[in-house]
Amino acid sequence: MFKKLAKLKYLPNKFEIINEGDHVICSISGKKIGLENLSYWNVDLQEAYFSYKEASKAVEKK
Repeated sequence: MFKKLAKLKYLPNKFEIINEGDHVICSISGKKIGLENLSYWNVDLQEAYFSYKEASKAVEKK
């Protein structure tokens, strides 16, 4: 299903594709996230999260 890892720059409310691909990796769980399903990320840390659960864990980690 997933073929190539994308490299993104995370911005407030959007992301910019630096290197073309179809997915990124959640920094907490290691799960692959299709770009069409990517909804959670941290602009300051430049990290993607699979869901609100992983995003919450990232906040707790700080």
